[in-house]
Amino acid sequence: MSDPNARPVLTTTAGAPVADNQNSISAGPRGPLLLQDYQLIEKLAHQNRERIPERVVHAKGSGAYGTLTVTHDITRYTRAKVFTPGSQTEVLLRFSTVAGERGAADAERDVRGFALKFYTSEGNWDLVGNNTPVFFVRDPLKFPDFIRTQKRHPATNMRSPTAMWDFWSLSPESLHQVTILFSDRGLPQGYRFMNGYGSHTYSLWNDAGERYWVKFHFKSMQGIRTWTNKEANEVIAEDRESAQRDLYEAIERGDYPRWRVCVQIMPEAGAEKTPYNPFDITKVWPHGDYPLIDVGVLELNRNAAHYFAEIEQASFSPSNIVPGIGFSPDKLLQGRLFAYADAHRYRVGTHYEALPVNRPRCPVHHHHADGAMRFDAPRGTDHYYEPNSFGGPVEAPSVKEPPLRIDGDADRYNHREGNDDYTQPGNLFRLMTPEQQQHLFNNIAAAMQGVPRFIIDRQIEHFRRADPAYAAGVAAAIGRIHTAPASAPTTAADVGQQAAD
Repeated sequence: MSDPNARPVLTTTAGAPVADNQNSISAGPRGPLLLQDYQLIEKLAHQNRERIPERVVHAKGSGAYGTLTVTHDITRYTRAKVFTPGSQTEVLLRFSTVAGERGAADAERDVRGFALKFYTSEGNWDLVGNNTPVFFVRDPLKFPDFIRTQKRHPATNMRSPTAMWDFWSLSPESLHQVTILFSDRGLPQGYRFMNGYGSHTYSLWNDAGERYWVKFHFKSMQGIRTWTNKEANEVIAEDRESAQRDLYEAIERGDYPRWRVCVQIMPEAGAEKTPYNPFDITKVWPHGDYPLIDVGVLELNRNAAHYFAEIEQASFSPSNIVPGIGFSPDKLLQGRLFAYADAHRYRVGTHYEALPVNRPRCPVHHHHADGAMRFDAPRGTDHYYEPNSFGGPVEAPSVKEPPLRIDGDADRYNHREGNDDYTQPGNLFRLMTPEQQQHLFNNIAAAMQGVPRFIIDRQIEHFRRADPAYAAGVAAAIGRIHTAPASAPTTAADVGQQAAD
């Protein structure tokens, strides 16, 4: 009878037992190593390949499993089974920062990712959102340019405030998100203490073929807690994994974080009646016009057993939807439908969706063939194409989405024409208390240190158009803060100028 407590035998990847894992094979005690020592070669070769490419954005992340419990009935809007009243669905939620690399500190001022994977009975539904309801750009053509401004300068290899503010000041649609980023909510104390948003406009459709536009909200039931810049710097000095540690330890001790899940609903025809474009991700839907409707509760209650396998390899894509949930004409969403799945094919591999963390909990049947690292063996050899006469999966016409009427001439339309990029940021500013406004002024002024004056002036003009008090407050804070000695150069031009001086 075997001892259940006996330790397993160490093996090679091929399963052969290892006799000695302490010493390489050499020609004598002092001699060179032998190429036949495959155990050594395998070990070194595997180490060279332990890292996969990090995410281009949202590289630093944390995550956990949990459940969505539906407590309210929204089946009049959608046929998606995930919203069946009383149902529970397993969920994976990955939090992240946007700009930093995998080793970045958690307590940096940045947008936080809020990416959800619902393992539903009809397939995986991914809702890939943030902790803000809006974003910096509305056209995916500008997304790569924006991200470059958040990454490192190609010459100095340092983050460049000049690049950030230059781009933002030339992109007035960014003002709403910039205002949120530099408000108190731009520095949450941890992932448990922030809201989540689907951000984009999506669609729901019901059994009657009626379509509704929808926005998803996740309201933290732990409350909102934020750091000041000074507090965050102190946290970073002590613990670069502060948010990861807080989330992991809370779940381990049974203090499960929860979010109230809500939606805003707009009838399909209502999109033609709003004074703003409801598919513009730089805008919000006023709650007075489209109040929050309760759906249920999201709870995280289980940590991953292996970070790399379950969190680093977790792959989310807005293109993963289920019957009853659809897309919208949101331009940035349309770009993400391609970009995210394509990024996973590059970063993780052709069959990334077959990995346990990404694998649907329902049966999967398709005709995608072969590819690197395919490890399943599809049954049947005669129905490897479609249509065919030999069996295999068939279509499901009952889940066909209702038609969406679209029209217009194909052209490159100026997305800023007819778009009001100032009213909503101004409204947000006026909702803040005087103390919150002062924090906003100081945070912006601190982030503008070292930025050329003409860029600062251009950005202040955007603040003025949102609210004159907004511009005046930032200008006054700049006058106080920028009297300090100049910071280190952040662009190649800055480096050259200081060298000339």
